[in-house]
Amino acid sequence: MSDVQNAVRRIVVNAADDIRVEQVPAPVAGANEVLVRSTIVGICGSDVHAAHGRHPFMSLPFWPGHEVIGVVEAAGDGAPADLVGRRVVVEPNLACGECTPCRRGRYNICATLDVFGCQTPGGMTDRFTIAADRVIPLPDDLSDREAALIEPLATPVHAVRRAGDLTGARVVVLGAGPIGLFVTIAALHAGAEAVVVADLLESKRARAERLGATGSFDSSAPDAAEAALRELGGKADVVFDCVSRESTVRLAIELLEKGGTVMTVGVPAGPTTVDLELIQDREISLLGNLMYVRTDVEVAIGLLRERRLPLDELITGVFSLDEAQQAFDASNDPEQVKVLVEIAG
Repeated sequence: MSDVQNAVRRIVVNAADDIRVEQVPAPVAGANEVLVRSTIVGICGSDVHAAHGRHPFMSLPFWPGHEVIGVVEAAGDGAPADLVGRRVVVEPNLACGECTPCRRGRYNICATLDVFGCQTPGGMTDRFTIAADRVIPLPDDLSDREAALIEPLATPVHAVRRAGDLTGARVVVLGAGPIGLFVTIAALHAGAEAVVVADLLESKRARAERLGATGSFDSSAPDAAEAALRELGGKADVVFDCVSRESTVRLAIELLEKGGTVMTVGVPAGPTTVDLELIQDREISLLGNLMYVRTDVEVAIGLLRERRLPLDELITGVFSLDEAQQAFDASNDPEQVKVLVEIAG
């Protein structure tokens, strides 16, 4: 058999904004691993930041694809044979299982955490191998395109869960990009009474309202805080900062009721100054959020099975593997929500 027949295509971000299709040897499942044929991969905001060389925890080159759906083609020694032939979603947290957070069930903040497709080669390829315990079989009633939203939805589900009981809560979501929209959906599902969404673009604010937000406001307006409070009917119990800039942190604190919570969901571009005196004086909780655990993935799957996420609003671009550069270019457009790469061949 020729080298070409023994090769697979794989996307590499070789340097800033240099995205290529490379040919690499076809992988073989090792002990406790499965071989997965990729069918569809989402492009995450983290992928886009990293492709520009601006992600604080991802370096170049990198091989993207942590939002990946595929079909198990083979199981290595020790891997469950009944996974073969199953459609799966990858849970990309690669944790040690031994550190204190892992022992406490919080493996999303493992002391030595790597993420498949971020610190290790990912699933934007024809085939890949991964530990068998990192794949989750999919229910038959979810299409591949629906399933591609599981991973990006799981992080907002985790953030909403960490924020506490939202039953009857007043919530503000700063940023109406993909994560902000998914946070909005998850917060409403968790029982929030009102969810008001902020964004610079009117079109994105309108999309948030179509997805269920009870109001929206222009976060760049001089009276942004007043507009938010009018829309919300009072101060917020929780603000989800899906932008994570100094200006949004300040706005979040301004909008909060005393004793409220700021949940940082977006990845900051760099160090950020906070009004610590207000955090102290108002007993504000400032929380971070990183990825998710299996429980959050299961909730995300349930939301999708309930058809809570309209695909026509959320999936705004679909490209082939050979069009990865165009897919990343499209992901730079603020009007896009979720761009997918479908893999054939």
